[in-house]
Amino acid sequence: MTERQRLAPRLAHLRNRALALDALRRFFAERDFLEVETPLLVPSPGLELHLDAFPVADERSVQYLITSPEYQMKRLLAGGMERIYTVCKCFRRGEAGAHHNPEFTMVEWYRAPGHWREIAEDVIALCDAVRSAVRGAKADLSWHFLTVAEAMHEFARIECLGDEPAETLAARGREAGWPVPETLTAWDDVFFSIFLAAIDPGLASGPPTILHDWPAPLAALARLAPDDPRVAERFEAYADGLELANGFGELVDPAEQRVRFECELAARRQRGLPTYPIDERFLDALGEGIPPAAGVALGFDRLVMWASGAASVREVSTFAHDEL
Repeated sequence: MTERQRLAPRLAHLRNRALALDALRRFFAERDFLEVETPLLVPSPGLELHLDAFPVADERSVQYLITSPEYQMKRLLAGGMERIYTVCKCFRRGEAGAHHNPEFTMVEWYRAPGHWREIAEDVIALCDAVRSAVRGAKADLSWHFLTVAEAMHEFARIECLGDEPAETLAARGREAGWPVPETLTAWDDVFFSIFLAAIDPGLASGPPTILHDWPAPLAALARLAPDDPRVAERFEAYADGLELANGFGELVDPAEQRVRFECELAARRQRGLPTYPIDERFLDALGEGIPPAAGVALGFDRLVMWASGAASVREVSTFAHDEL
């Protein structure tokens, strides 16, 4: 296949990608956000269980391509920046498919001070602005806010509070008819088994949704809700079956963050996953002090897919991972 043949079916989507990027930068400029650049090569790529990084070794040390610019962005908050965003490449091993590419474009932004609901409203406004720019008409969409507990009750027909044992959650799932494998013993694995079977299809058939109040075991770098520590100030944005964004009311307590890192490291070791260093400079920055802050990571490729009506990441990319 020639390059002309390979690109011909994508040209309209690639033009839409350029329109989307222009609309995105105008969106942030109008709201007085400063665009910043962060490094792609870092000593610690993050410790989340479901993310694996690409190592880059030289004669002195091993570093990693970023899975997210989150640590560096929060260090900028500690340095006194208040409204910042970045558009950058991120890299995750083992992620390939209609909605994934090992190399992808991330948009990440923060408000300090800020609340997760402000960031969620940013996500809605940005998605609508990009969709309008790409389609040439104002988006007229009604976004829905739904808690994870409400989604589990509505779509999976079970109760999920976040403080129940994994075996209890698994039993509830099986009783409701969901195929939770007996081999799953970790709470997060049981949860996502039910989520993928019941919640994903339910969200795909409904309006664009902000799914919030995630169970505490899935808090990641989000703080726990002050009025209910069983849930975290975390949200995800879904539209037409696509997860577009993952946002937090940010955890800024260095002691609690260290405990979570150590727990994630232990879990990675237990599951035989690669382990990465704890980012001490990030923890030091939290110790310097960050105002109550909120932030979000949004997959730009998926946003273009949704706005442009493309069926896969490949259609909105100049090069997919298997075309190099």
